[in-house]
Amino acid sequence: MKFRELEIFYGLCENTHASKLAKKIGISQSAISLSIKSLEKKLGETLFDRVGKKLILNERGKEFKDDTYRHFIALKNSKDLFKQDQVKGKLQVSASKTIGDYILPHIIFDFLQQYPEVSITSSTCNSQNIAQMVVDGVVSVGIIEANIYHKELISQKIGGDELIIVTKDENLSKQECYIDKLFDKVWLLREEGSGTRDMFLNTLGNLSYEINQFLELSSFESIKNILLKNAKAITCISRVCVENELKNSELFEVKLKNIDFKRDFFLIYHKNKYKNKLFMTFKEFSLKYFIDT
Repeated sequence: MKFRELEIFYGLCENTHASKLAKKIGISQSAISLSIKSLEKKLGETLFDRVGKKLILNERGKEFKDDTYRHFIALKNSKDLFKQDQVKGKLQVSASKTIGDYILPHIIFDFLQQYPEVSITSSTCNSQNIAQMVVDGVVSVGIIEANIYHKELISQKIGGDELIIVTKDENLSKQECYIDKLFDKVWLLREEGSGTRDMFLNTLGNLSYEINQFLELSSFESIKNILLKNAKAITCISRVCVENELKNSELFEVKLKNIDFKRDFFLIYHKNKYKNKLFMTFKEFSLKYFIDT
């Protein structure tokens, strides 16, 4: 059965004169009659008794109305919701570790402050896994630390990041040095698959084999906790992860000669993603957040 047929049916339940209803909704009386006959044929039941010029709802018609009207209203409200194209609905977002822990929560908080009728589910994962989740339709938006090429994905540069060398040893921060002068330090690195780790080691190239990779950890917080208590420890980490510690002189940046660790952030989504109002608003909001900060 068609939505329009149901709409006319419920209209006749309130206004038994077909001619009056026809005038009210702007169609012909014959169109109303054809619509009701079509609905009755699909149901295999007569819903109205024809009494003169009136259509009087009969017992089966009353039963049909009582059983279905609330569902019709719910469907109508949903239809009106999408017609209005408001910023409403649910969105699934996943981000790689640095973004997911230190940037995405602020984006989501500010977004929900502005659009309270939106619900956002977020998660953190490595960039490769996020790309696959977007391809599989598990999440709508990914924000990652690497430009991953996949035929099913659209990738848009959204911001940038800088990795720095950090230690508790203040003396190391007092002069610039070459990276190889630090290889004998106690290095703490993220686990394999981490975008931060890959960026650091790939930039070093063959020199990465000479580094004293003492310990691998799965979170930046674990790395920072060790750094704060061990002056011999050192790491390469995103500046955004240690902003407070640097500001409070709890940790110190080691300045390097002839090398830097800069990377881009990318927002990814499926090439066939339907670009509804919620998706486009969140996409533009995220882009503006990175530009403003």
